[in-house]
Amino acid sequence: MSATATTRSPRPAQGVVARYIEELREMGGLKGTDIANITEVSKATVSRWAQGAASPHPRTQLILSDLHYIVGRLEEYYSAQEIRTWLYARHPQLDGARAIDLINQGRSEEVLRVLDRLDAGVYL
Repeated sequence: MSATATTRSPRPAQGVVARYIEELREMGGLKGTDIANITEVSKATVSRWAQGAASPHPRTQLILSDLHYIVGRLEEYYSAQEIRTWLYARHPQLDGARAIDLINQGRSEEVLRVLDRLDAGVYL
């Protein structure tokens, strides 16, 4: 077991990023192109992250982390395809903005406030 831990230890952040990307695909119905658009990188870059061949910039890691957290919260209410649609849709509760744009701009707190209202039973 220590040999496995040693093998994985040099790139722990890349392992987390690869896991996030896989879970965003499974839970959120997001494609590599979607993740590329949200993080403003190429689809090939997302592919390298998913393979552990590259690591995103720290700001991009924050975007991926926020996106992963938000998708996890949405999973309690929606299917993967519905989550993808929810992220791309313009929302009156976000003053007509799209959640993906706010996440990209570092304004995830605004999206999380909408999810808090959803948790409280105010359906969107």
